[in-house]
Amino acid sequence: MLTRDLILRLPKAELHLHFDGSLRPATMIDLAGRAGVLLPTYDAEELKRQMLASDVHNLEEYLELFGFTIAVLQTPEAIERVAYEIVEDAAADNVRYFEIRYCPALSTREGLSQAEVLEAQLRGLERGERDFGVKSRIINCALRSLDPAISIEVAQCSVEFRDKGVVGFDLAGAEAGHPPGVHGEAFDIAAEGCLAITVHAGEAAGPESIAEAVHRCHADRIGHGTRLNEDPRLQNYLRDHRMCLETNITSNIQTRVVPRASAHPVRGYFDAGLTVTLCTDNWLMCGVSLTDEYWLAHQELGFTRREIDQMIQNAFANAFLPLPERQTLLADVTAELEALS
Repeated sequence: MLTRDLILRLPKAELHLHFDGSLRPATMIDLAGRAGVLLPTYDAEELKRQMLASDVHNLEEYLELFGFTIAVLQTPEAIERVAYEIVEDAAADNVRYFEIRYCPALSTREGLSQAEVLEAQLRGLERGERDFGVKSRIINCALRSLDPAISIEVAQCSVEFRDKGVVGFDLAGAEAGHPPGVHGEAFDIAAEGCLAITVHAGEAAGPESIAEAVHRCHADRIGHGTRLNEDPRLQNYLRDHRMCLETNITSNIQTRVVPRASAHPVRGYFDAGLTVTLCTDNWLMCGVSLTDEYWLAHQELGFTRREIDQMIQNAFANAFLPLPERQTLLADVTAELEALS
């Protein structure tokens, strides 16, 4: 019998996790006190409740919550601490590898350069790997709401850090009315710099956003992709090219992209032969762990243990790591999954 405890014990990988959406409430309070940042409350449990995106009406309202977390991520010490704690929390959920994404330009309000932001993140992640054995890499995000010139700067900085821990480039933020191709030059820079590319698409906009991410922005993976099924030809294209969908069930419910877990299209995508894996999006705003997401998929969408193992393997197989590293990780995880049968 598949239980939540068994899913917790399975080795897992997380490909879609936002740095500024995964802080501990107690850490937010401590950092806010040091920086003089105003929070809605200074009680950790109440802050946890208020940061949960349980009553938002769309993606735009969801994104407003990030104003509080970004405000406390303006010093190297804060950034390094949060990165380290994310590794510790990943280890507690038996996540063996994760890719953390963030727009480094968001932490430059008080004088840090993007390079200094990345250096602080990397220090925390590397220290976390030494202490907890969890491997991680960085995906840098450009933001749809910012000037494309800033996206270019983020892409250039990302390429500079390609051999230091940055493995990918992304575009996030309010999707509706902000097509990814507007930031096409930044994606050209990232692609020419040999970075892997993922794009938030098909969440608050339709499949045309996914098509533009693929055909104009060089996407190797798609973040969310929830509305892909509105274009069967494009869906088959992603299937045939084995493009991985970074699926976020709970997040999509919160932003009203789907009405409930049982209605999420990931079941149909999996059955149609697409490459899908489950992700959490944001631990703080979503209030879930990766174990929770897989358990939800089992309970509400009927995913079996064998199918969950496949989605876990998909994550490791589609990580933005060099092929030999991916193959080693996947082989080790596959053996462990089989031993836990």
